[in-house]
Amino acid sequence: MTEAPERPDPPMAGDERTQLTGFLDFLRASVLWKCSGLTDEQARRAHVPSELTTIAGLLCHLTLVENYWFRVVLDGQPDVWADRLELDRDAEFRLALELPMTQLIADYEAEVEKCREVVAARGFDDTVLFKGDKPLTVRWVVTHMIEETARHLGHLDLLRELTDGLTGE
Repeated sequence: MTEAPERPDPPMAGDERTQLTGFLDFLRASVLWKCSGLTDEQARRAHVPSELTTIAGLLCHLTLVENYWFRVVLDGQPDVWADRLELDRDAEFRLALELPMTQLIADYEAEVEKCREVVAARGFDDTVLFKGDKPLTVRWVVTHMIEETARHLGHLDLLRELTDGLTGE
């Protein structure tokens, strides 16, 4: 894929939920664009000193953080990554080196859809206790995921350009 795909433009007017979730969905679609059309070898290529900072690794990491913040923290579901991360804090980056990109992309898309459902079922002011005693709102998690996704999208921009020259917003 060399051309920018159709991505949902974040609304320039609307309520807070519409605008914030719109920006997050735009960033998510941009992540998929930067990860699409690559061979497994290209997606696993290390262009920086950290051998784990790969396109595949970043996509798997983004899948993990979507799961953690929306489904574990907000929805109270079991943390399926806890044991792996306790043994290896880079477990998702290592796992990505073994999985085909088609699976990593499908996993990310499926996780994003489940996370959209978690947010849709709650108000932005809904609060959960984080780590037992810290109040945390849905608004904070959505805003944090905008920051997290945008930061790693910047990494993906650079890695994709180094991989095959693809540039673009």
